[in-house]
Amino acid sequence: MDPKLTEVVQSFERFKAALVRNDLETSNNLLSQLKVMLTGFRSLPPLLEETPNSVQELTIARDIYERAVVLSVKAEDQDAFERDFFQLKPYYVDTAGRLPPSAQEYPILGLNLLRLLVQNRIAEFHTELEILSPGAMENLCIKHAVELEQSFMEGAYNRVLSARKTVPHETYVYFMDLLAKTVRDEIAGCSEKAYDYLSLADAKQMLMLSSDKELSAYVTEERPDWEIKNGVVYFQKAKESAPCKEIPSMPLINQTLSYARELERII
Repeated sequence: MDPKLTEVVQSFERFKAALVRNDLETSNNLLSQLKVMLTGFRSLPPLLEETPNSVQELTIARDIYERAVVLSVKAEDQDAFERDFFQLKPYYVDTAGRLPPSAQEYPILGLNLLRLLVQNRIAEFHTELEILSPGAMENLCIKHAVELEQSFMEGAYNRVLSARKTVPHETYVYFMDLLAKTVRDEIAGCSEKAYDYLSLADAKQMLMLSSDKELSAYVTEERPDWEIKNGVVYFQKAKESAPCKEIPSMPLINQTLSYARELERII
């Protein structure tokens, strides 16, 4: 084996071991070193030159970037996830005919869809869906993300929160927790506008929290303007602190009349 490739393989083994131990600092250091080493291989994207070891080099580079994505999830670093995912993506697109499929491809593609959904980047979510093959759309990881997006757009928040229990891959838990928080905050915002108060039981059911302790923690950390007293959650403080937005009636009337005059002139 080529000495440079041997060095990469040895470093990759140390990187995998550190990742299994959840030693994030060592993993990050080794990943940085590996990325520098990979720049010496002309067989990798974007050059994709044919070399005697090109298949081995492409395979190990793809493995490295796949685990880099996993590392970014463990580190809860969304910027690193995006960076590493886009470094990995050419290995799924440009080398499809040169390498056997990776078992991690669909879980990672689904994970990226989930990230876009969490970040409310819906247009990019659909762009990524459009470039997937019909076969990919049948994969459980991809279907999970698609069904989540549909539930989110329909306002079926209970289905979104319930999906946390049926994630198709362990790496999905981080983004599912973020999505659950977004959904719970949305429900909470609607609740405080629709009601003056709710019983603890109703509030727990609406927010899909399993205990009074969880509800109390949520109120303390996320909704300090709510008040829990005598088995009831009061929203009055939230209503009082919300800014009152008056409709600028005169400017709106003048603008409407101006449009009407312009329309009459054109006709």
